[in-house]
This record gives sequence, structure tokens and C-alpha cells, in this order.
Amino acid sequence: MMTSSPKPTPAPNWDLDSIFPGGSNSSEYAAYRAAVKDKLAGLNKALDALPDSINEESLGQWISLILEFQRIGEELALIRGFVGCLMAQNVNDGPAFKIAAEADSLMAEWEKIKAGIESRAKAQSDDAWKKLVTSPELMPISFFLNELRDNARSKMAVEKEALALDLAVNGYHTWNRLYDKMAGDMRVDFELAGETRKMSLGQLASIMDNPDRSVRQRAFEKVNEAWESQVDLAAMALNAQAGFRLALYEHRRWQSPLYEPLVLNRLSQESLDAMWNVVAKNVYRLKPYIETKKRLLGIDRFRWYDEFVLCGQSEMKMPFDQAVDFVIEQLSRFSRELGDFCRMAVLKRWIEAEDRPGKRIGAFCSFMGPLRQSRVFMTYAGTTDNIFTLAHELGHAYHTYTLKGKPFLAVTYPMGLAETASILNELVTNDSALAATADPAEKLKLVDQTLQNAYVFLCDLRSRYLFDTAFYAERKKGVVGKERLDELMLQAQRTAFGDLLDESGYHKRFWCTKQHFFMTRSPFYHFPYTVGFLFSNGVYDCAVREGKAFAGRYRALLADTGSMTTEMVAKKHIGVDLAKEPFWQSAVDRSLSRLDEFVEAANAGT
Repeated sequence: MMTSSPKPTPAPNWDLDSIFPGGSNSSEYAAYRAAVKDKLAGLNKALDALPDSINEESLGQWISLILEFQRIGEELALIRGFVGCLMAQNVNDGPAFKIAAEADSLMAEWEKIKAGIESRAKAQSDDAWKKLVTSPELMPISFFLNELRDNARSKMAVEKEALALDLAVNGYHTWNRLYDKMAGDMRVDFELAGETRKMSLGQLASIMDNPDRSVRQRAFEKVNEAWESQVDLAAMALNAQAGFRLALYEHRRWQSPLYEPLVLNRLSQESLDAMWNVVAKNVYRLKPYIETKKRLLGIDRFRWYDEFVLCGQSEMKMPFDQAVDFVIEQLSRFSRELGDFCRMAVLKRWIEAEDRPGKRIGAFCSFMGPLRQSRVFMTYAGTTDNIFTLAHELGHAYHTYTLKGKPFLAVTYPMGLAETASILNELVTNDSALAATADPAEKLKLVDQTLQNAYVFLCDLRSRYLFDTAFYAERKKGVVGKERLDELMLQAQRTAFGDLLDESGYHKRFWCTKQHFFMTRSPFYHFPYTVGFLFSNGVYDCAVREGKAFAGRYRALLADTGSMTTEMVAKKHIGVDLAKEPFWQSAVDRSLSRLDEFVEAANAGT
């Protein structure tokens, strides 16, 4: 049962000094970056000297270059992961933002080398290429190499690709950093429990599930007020990054702005369409949930700021250490290894959870390259949502852990599959907690959490996808002003939510306040979340049917995510075809399986 201890303990800070002591001023970190820069220069020379053709004489040279390319890529992952943590923990860390720009430059150099490898790869005969990728040294990363060669056929000449990468460093990616800086700098005066204090937008977001409607309404309004002074800049940033993408896509002759995100997610258009078709057909099923929730909350209109409050929730907060024990206990019932891993991550201080101003909004899990460690970032305020965020991010960390024996180019998995372990952690935590409690209010809250997740992934995330699709269609014709962005957001929400949200309850400025729209390295960032949510529900169905015996198969599934397409993973490990609707329908059914239970529990309590 989820209960609160009488003496709250503070949420922890993570340990970054064991990686590079001194943060953004670390001399060791600076030396590491300098060494990688030198290695990149050496790799460039090796690429220039690489024989054009793969044969018996040149095979060893090709293998050595690709292995060095892989080693440097892993070191870059550490450089970028570390500076991402620095910027997240303190948005006023000026040196960290400079290092991020430096890391982007290094990454661009690596990607230019990748473009050079691509250009040479597509010129090889099929027999010569097969000889390379089936060599013992490269066999473990053959999927990546074959994918690289296939994707190269749809790109520009290597000189143009290199130029695009150079321009992106100080142009395209800067818009993302600018947005993060704007959001992180914002502070508002907010009164809570009789005390007025300065709060960041991340802290405001953490109280959007407050049981007091006036509190969450004021938090919602404060976020919008804060962004009002920056909305023109946000619109400029969004238009600029979209314009860059569209210009690049035109030169690559990519017809659809979805081409790149589908390639990045190793997912076919047919599978994505099948998923959204099923979602659209099933949204109406959430109506009894929303109507019941309105009644329980004592409101007649369901608005945006009502989405995250849980029925049955009290103002009681759970201390971080107790939340950790709770989450680990539930996950251990599913997989002993998973529970042990999470305990280790806590003990080694891989988690940054302190609730304080100056932190970035949101939560993430960062991969530390050759160290094969993770770092989890969140703001923990003791809410139920925070507890499930903790479980979610620890799922990402465990996913990385299952790949620790794989070479670097076989551990990079697509975002949709990246959500498998994180969302499954939430499902396991929730269902285990439900089974463990006899408290009717607690049960109501936990069932609500399950359905709230379905509501978000089936409606909210779909509205973001619809907005992105409509925005890119209009951006092809020219810059889209803030008023039109508002209109597109409203249109997307009306389609995705239908009558679940009251007409007065939409959030027209969501495009501005949500960081995910500005992620330059992840175009169309939102749809993979729904792919991951529903795929996780499908995987969880297998887990429920097979019990603890599934833990080993689950680990094998995660270990394959860096070496297969999304469809291949699904076919191999759970025997389904993602391009067909039946799997997605079964996954939606699983996500909505507690609808009747929620309504019955609500009726029993009134």
C-alpha cells in the first residue's frame, strides 16, 4: 500500500563527479573532449586514405576505420550525455551551454565521417559489402551497417551532407538550445499553502495534479502568462527549425516530413497508420471515464488542467526514499534482476530528483557511453505522478543495462522501442500496487492512473502528431504566425479529444509551452511515445499470461532493440505484425481494460 512516512527525506542529487569532477569547469572533462577532437581529426585522415573498394587487401583497413568510428561515437555519447545533465540540473550554467555547442560541433564532425562512410558504402557491390559486414569483427553491428548503406541511397552527395551538418551546429540545433534556455530561465511568483515563492516552470508542472482545482488552474494560467512574453520567439524558433528541415528534405528529395522520423524510429508508414487508425476508432470508449471523473471531481466541464489530477488522491506526499522502496518492491515481483538493478541505481546515486528552482523542465534518462551507466533526471515533489515518473525513467536505465554486453552501434534503439521498458515499468508498478492494497480510495487512484495514461497517449499525443502534420504542411508554403499556430493546435485537439475535453478546456498555446515540439534531433518527437505505450501494453499482455517466466524473454527482447526494426522485434519476440490492426487493437484493449472497474469503484464510493 502506498502510504506516507511521518518524516519526509529530501529527494537526492545525482553523482556526476565520479564521471568528471568539477562539472562544466572540469579539467578532466575538457581533456576528454580535446582527446576526442584529436581522434576525430585522425579518423578523418584515415577516411581520406581509405581505399575506394573493399577487397582482400583493403578489408582490414575498412574494419579498423569502422571500429574506430564506433569507439569515438561512444565517447561522444558520454560527452553529450554529461553536458546534458549539467544543463538540466542548472539552466544558468553558462559554461555548460558553451560545452553543448562544442559537443554539437564534435558530433557534426562524427556525422560527417559517417556521411563519408555512407557515400563509400553505397558504391560497393553487394558481394563486397557482405564480405565486410559478415567479418567476425563487424558481425555484431551488421544491422547498423546495412541500415547505414540503405539510408545512404536517399541522401545528397557527401559534400552537401557535410555542409548541412556544419550549418546545423550553429543554426538548426541552436533553436532547440534557445528554447531550453528560455524555458529554464522563466520564474513566476506562485502562492501555495499560504506561502508565495519563486517557482520554475518545472516546479509548476509538478503541481498540475494538485487535488485543489484552483491550484492547478492557477498553475496552468501562470505557465501561459509566463510564455506570453516569449511566444514570438517560440514561434520564430519553431518556424526556423521546421524551415531548416524542409529545405534539407527538399534537397534530399524526401517527399514527406515523416520520412526522417520513420527512419529514425525504424518503423514503417503502414505500421504507424495502422496504429493511428485503431486509436481514432477507440477514443470514444474513454467517454465513461471522463464523465465519471467529472462527477468525482465535482466539475461540470473537463479542462486541460483537470487531466492530471487523480481521483482518490489526497494531499499526502510520499517521501523519495519510500517511493523508491515502493517502486523496487513492485518491479522485483516482475523481475528480480530489474528490482536489483533499480536498487543499485539508487545506491550509486544515478538519480537527480531534488525539487528546486533552476532545473530544466521534465524528466529523462541519459546514457553515459563507454561507462555503460545511466543518469536519471526528474523533479520529485512526492506526487503519485512523480512516483510513476521515477519508475518510468528507471525503466530506461534498465533497458540500457540489458545492452551492456553489446557494441555501441548495436545499442542505439529507436524511440518507440525506447519506451518499452519505461512504460512497462509503470504498468507493472501500477498493477502490483493495485493487487497489494485493500484501500478503496487507493484502488480508485491507481486505476485512474492507468486510464489517465491511456487518455494521454491516445488523445494528447495524437493531438501533437496531428498538429505537427498540419504545421509542416503549412510551413512548406511559408512562415506560420503564432495566431495560426494557435488555430492549428486547437484543430488538432478538437480532432484528437473530441468531446472528452470541454470546448473551453483546450490549450491553444500548448505548441509553445511543450519542449518536445522543439527537439531538433527528434523530428515528430511525439508519435513514438504512443507507439511505445501501445507496444508496451502488448508486451505486458505476454508478461501477464506467462508470469515470471516471461522475464528472461523480456530481457532478450530489450537486448535486440538496437539491432532490429520495430517490426522485426515485434515479430520475433511476441509474434505479431505491426502493419496490421489486430495487434494495436489488442494493445488498446489492454490499456482500457480497467474502464469498467473505474466506473464501478466510483459508483461504489458514492
